[in-house]
Amino acid sequence: MLLCFTASHRTADFELLERLERHSGEVDTALRSRTDAFAGSVVLATCNRFEAYLDVKDAAAPAAIDLAIATVSDATGVAPDQLRASSAVVHDDAVADHLFSVASGLESLVIGEGEIAGQVRRSLEKARTHGSATRELERLFQNASRVSREVKNGTRVGSAGRSIVRLALELASSRITDWASARILLVGTGNYAATTLAALRDRGADDVRVWSRTGRAETFALKHGVEAVERNGLENAIATSELVITCSTAPTVLFDRTLVEAASHHDESVVHRLIVDLGLPRNVDREVAWVTGTELLDLETIGLHAPLEDFTATQQARCLVGQAAAEFTARGDERAAEPALVALRGHVFGVLEAELERARSRGTSSEQTEAALRHLVGVLLHTPSTRARELARDGDAQAFITGVNAVFGLDSAVQPTLRIVADEGKAS
Repeated sequence: MLLCFTASHRTADFELLERLERHSGEVDTALRSRTDAFAGSVVLATCNRFEAYLDVKDAAAPAAIDLAIATVSDATGVAPDQLRASSAVVHDDAVADHLFSVASGLESLVIGEGEIAGQVRRSLEKARTHGSATRELERLFQNASRVSREVKNGTRVGSAGRSIVRLALELASSRITDWASARILLVGTGNYAATTLAALRDRGADDVRVWSRTGRAETFALKHGVEAVERNGLENAIATSELVITCSTAPTVLFDRTLVEAASHHDESVVHRLIVDLGLPRNVDREVAWVTGTELLDLETIGLHAPLEDFTATQQARCLVGQAAAEFTARGDERAAEPALVALRGHVFGVLEAELERARSRGTSSEQTEAALRHLVGVLLHTPSTRARELARDGDAQAFITGVNAVFGLDSAVQPTLRIVADEGKAS
């Protein structure tokens, strides 16, 4: 059974999201250690979303929601009551619809933003590295990536390349009169920094420098054709920049009021400085906004300016997501009949092999005859296999299993599907 703990800009404030993101590694480790309850887990942490996708063992299903919240609470130090008030728990068939919507950018701060699909993909890759991606989680996330591509190619959602980065630059354009001559400092060297640099260049920015707290600025600069700032040169770089964009994954604040005030006094040629903080946890302390001549634009402010959805395109996208989620659930339901199908195939091929062995012992068998008989058995099994999947999709796998058991004298049973009652935390 699948379950998703989700906290996002829709349910929680950015301070809580920062705290959850900061402890995402601890949450990941804690969930993986709960082998008594969770067969697998995938943690997705972005700038406006924190989610844990869980493959719950049948025995743990009745208490799965409480276990998930308690595990996240222990790893982050956030009280369980606060987590419940600032999150949602999605379970059973709704998990596919939720993740497909997330991966397609339909649940993002900026509808249709492009970065989320890559973040979903990388979260699965990380789970694979840790050995926590089960067969069902693999199926879920691989389908999510496929659906996100279908939404991108089949609708106008995200067709303008909308993203938080691009929205931030749109807001910054009212302060930057000439992007070609603007002196810009980029803080961070990860995927988000590369995306930000590409968006800056689309606007004609040419004078871009990069700084990294981890010393990776030189490598990033060589790869992307920008100027690297030495690790001890941050204050001077801020002082000489009109626009500073931070998108680092640093677990602590990189810019405080003291640093920015010192930079302002260091070089007074920059009359107005805009700092755009795209980091989560935040890279820039809110107090920086009080520095004379400095304006701070953070994720919370950017979110207030997020454009309204293109309702027609979004409706088309949600239709695609809904169809894909229904298909995902139907294919999952097919598994209810798998034990009976395996038993049937084993029984029939067992009988065949026994008869072939007797024919060999009498010297009346040949390779051609054996191949023909195996082909015949495969053909005969095709119809019951197809019918089993059809019945399972309709929720009537038991009819097939009962018939197979009665006709062939087998003892297979329907694979149970436990469901959670969210309000009571019980399986039904």
